[in-house]
Amino acid sequence: MIVVEDLTFRYPHAGADTLRGLSFAVAPGEVYGLLGPSGAGKSTTQRIHMGLLRGHGGRAELFGVPVDRLGRALYERIGVSFELPSVYLRLTARENLALFAALYERKTRDPLDALTLVDLADAADQRVEQFSKGMKMRLNLARALLHDPDLVFLDEPTTGQDPARSRTTRDLIRGLRSAGKTVFMTTHNMAEAEEVCDRVGFLADGRIPVTGTPEELKLHFGEHRLEVGVSGSDGRVDKLSFAMDGIGNDQAFLDLLRSGRVVSLHSQDATLDDVFIRAMDGERT
Repeated sequence: MIVVEDLTFRYPHAGADTLRGLSFAVAPGEVYGLLGPSGAGKSTTQRIHMGLLRGHGGRAELFGVPVDRLGRALYERIGVSFELPSVYLRLTARENLALFAALYERKTRDPLDALTLVDLADAADQRVEQFSKGMKMRLNLARALLHDPDLVFLDEPTTGQDPARSRTTRDLIRGLRSAGKTVFMTTHNMAEAEEVCDRVGFLADGRIPVTGTPEELKLHFGEHRLEVGVSGSDGRVDKLSFAMDGIGNDQAFLDLLRSGRVVSLHSQDATLDDVFIRAMDGERT
């Protein structure tokens, strides 16, 4: 669905390349997460594939065709939800989607059906200028799904949303995968990526030094630890952490068990945050 090889890009008047030999591939029906801090080049990578940035080097293909040869037909097959909402504030949510639907040649969803997907049906006839940022983001997502695209680009899809709405969005992403759609999302929210992505790539210094499934990466870069809650003399519970490897021979841990002060034991697995920190430390060294 997406093939990138040795992709490079430099903005006009910039002193250095934003992308420096970026390579990855995304299979049909896969949710792929491009992770990294703000300014790492995640949005630049997306905009090249949306046809919004020209002048890149290397290979960038969608549907087996170089992106600079796809033309306007590209927009019939992709859906895009930008980090900053792009909607008309003076129109209602329903009017916004009806307007955008008129731009497509292919059949589109009924606006109310698209709003229902993102839990905005009750605000269908409300002017968008009255929406919160989170509501605008959900309307942006409804617009991206309006024409039932084969490939969906999501840029920080849960920005401005409360935990309940963020979960609804993550459920929607999983639903897209179940329907056979391909999702390419950028985010700096590692927990979100761990929950919904089949594979992730960490973008650093304009390339991807580490990629794989979240579980593979956590096993490779992570360290299993045991968190021990120990009661103190002041009634507080202190937390101590021990590496699981060789814990049966760790004298400090064994002494704690014999002390009678242990009140809790919790295993701690690595997170994608841990993977990111260790992978990036490896890049810097």
